[in-house]
Amino acid sequence: MRKFFTLLGLSLSLGFAYAASPAAPAKPASAATPATPAVPAAKSTQQNKMKTCNKEAGDKKLKGDERKAFMKACLSKKV
Repeated sequence: MRKFFTLLGLSLSLGFAYAASPAAPAKPASAATPATPAVPAAKSTQQNKMKTCNKEAGDKKLKGDERKAFMKACLSKKV
């Protein structure tokens, strides 16, 4: 049993040492390929729409099918 705990402790310590090792540095973007933004602007706009519509539905105290219908109409509106 003692050998088991010794091996378990050793394997855990090696696992933590491996996890703590530094990651390889990322390659910089070359001049031929410009860096793309991580989140497109359209997604943030959709997130803002979702927050706004959700807040309005909450203010109106809508629930169930009424809330679904309101959210669908609100999110489908053009900005």
